[in-house]
Amino acid sequence: MILNKITEQSSNYDSLETLSIQEQLTAMNKEDQLVPLAVEKIIPQITAFVEEALNRMKKGGRLFYLGAGTSGRLGILDASECPPTFGVEQGLVVGLIAGGDAAIRIAVENAEDNRDLGWKELQDYKLNENDIVVGIAASGTTPYVLGALEKANLAGNLTAGITCNPESPLSQVAQHALVAVVGPEFVTGSTRLKSGTAQKLILNMISTSLMIGLGRVQGNKMVDMQLSNAKLVIRGANMVAEQCDIDFEKAKALLLEHGSVRKAVMAYEAIQNRNEF
Repeated sequence: MILNKITEQSSNYDSLETLSIQEQLTAMNKEDQLVPLAVEKIIPQITAFVEEALNRMKKGGRLFYLGAGTSGRLGILDASECPPTFGVEQGLVVGLIAGGDAAIRIAVENAEDNRDLGWKELQDYKLNENDIVVGIAASGTTPYVLGALEKANLAGNLTAGITCNPESPLSQVAQHALVAVVGPEFVTGSTRLKSGTAQKLILNMISTSLMIGLGRVQGNKMVDMQLSNAKLVIRGANMVAEQCDIDFEKAKALLLEHGSVRKAVMAYEAIQNRNEF
């Protein structure tokens, strides 16, 4: 059966080259506004997946993203931001792209057509039964992703598929089908547009909710973020100052001494408790 891909349907707009720049941008913006509404419709499915994934991660599971092209790059982006944002170790969230790291910048021809490659690359990480594998493919037909999820299912891993085509092979093979139907792209078939935006939103939701569930956020603060630049040191010092009700310079000194907002606040509270006795 030939899949009728919504992501490949003709754009709602034509003769794009005859539109003024403002008309082009207005039309793209109008289309983009449909994306969060499409994601909103599948929050129950995302919820079910995150709940199950969190249970596995609390038992030592890791989160793996696989994709090709834009989808792969989005997975790598989300994975790479988890350590600095939430202070988790490298390797807790891993992004893999068809064609390897070189494909992050330059397309690698035919890499996504290898059905065995994704699973082979996952083997380098010695998967355990609590690991989670998320395939990302706007089309829902990428062999690199499908092959990996099929093998992950057989191995007992939790799987999910992020796609924008209902009834696609990915939505069939994934245990949790996360299908955001955003409609045709502004430029026909250019899934880096609405489909890519939908995938990014879903990845944001998955990783952020998991990190909150793993205790990496307190209140609304990134208390374990890495202090990798001056901006983040200032942000962290402001958090410590607010939490401990102390001045900025004292907060900054505590932060730099202890290395994280969480540890700085704990150290300050310990000092205060000792002084009370």
